[in-house]
Amino acid sequence: MTPTPDAVPAASGPPVRPMMERDLASSALGMVVEEDAPGRAVVRMTVREDMTNGFHITHGGLVFALADTAFAIACNEDDRITVAQGADITFLKSTRAGQTLTATAVRRARNGRSGLYDVTVRDDAGDVVAEFRGRSLTTDRTLPPR
Repeated sequence: MTPTPDAVPAASGPPVRPMMERDLASSALGMVVEEDAPGRAVVRMTVREDMTNGFHITHGGLVFALADTAFAIACNEDDRITVAQGADITFLKSTRAGQTLTATAVRRARNGRSGLYDVTVRDDAGDVVAEFRGRSLTTDRTLPPR
């Protein structure tokens, strides 16, 4: 699968940060950043046929990947690299190819180097597909030059 050059940067969305310019996985999955603000992010992805499992529903790992990308954007609030300490997801509704999923991440708490973020994934009808909770750790590293 080849990354689509315009997938991560939204044509009319926010400026794309270097972290997302380098995110080949999110690009390959066709994710589009709709909102990028400190402690908040909105990312959408249209489900393709090759994103479905043997039951012809969206593979849970790809729903997780969408939520994880929104989490990564929301928790990387400054020049220091913030990574996941852990995350879990609850799947509430299945989706199929052709549907657009939107993940909205919000910061719940941040104390020192640790953070807690919730991500809600919705389908194009606005129904909740999954709830994700991510735990972050801010490092003292910064993004290396290209």
